[in-house]
Amino acid sequence: MSAFLGYSGQAWSPAGDKGRFVLPPAFRKAVKESSGGARTLCLSAHAKYDCLMGFGLSRIEELHSELDEEAAAAREMKNADFDRDVRAAQLFGFEQLPFDDSGRFVMPEYLRDLGKVESGLYFQGSGRFFFVWAPEQLKQMGPEWKSAQAACARLMASAKKGGGE
Repeated sequence: MSAFLGYSGQAWSPAGDKGRFVLPPAFRKAVKESSGGARTLCLSAHAKYDCLMGFGLSRIEELHSELDEEAAAAREMKNADFDRDVRAAQLFGFEQLPFDDSGRFVMPEYLRDLGKVESGLYFQGSGRFFFVWAPEQLKQMGPEWKSAQAACARLMASAKKGGGE
């Protein structure tokens, strides 16, 4: 098995019935590598944007380190407002979703609501994790997202013509 190098690229997946979606092949391969061969997608609401974020199981170790570093920085800066329990709930509140060999998974309704998901999912690689956008939400983002917006529009148009990913 090759070493996990992070998440990159873009892909589109139309909404299926009953909350089913497909993790696109490149992302499926990366999640599986990141999860030690397990078909487990970790999915949560993004803390800043109206979208979701996905990653594999290897990110859990990073999250533990991140929590420890944030707690240490809060102590050093004497930040009494830092609440380790609240931050831990934010970092570890993700769902672990199994997916099949074709990448199909069922997204819980509350995640669909948080991500404002309707017509499908646009996947945007971001190194240690990937963004999972509802196209309508991505369109509302500023000019710093123009590349992702263009890729999403192109992939959706190609899928409508029958061109796939």
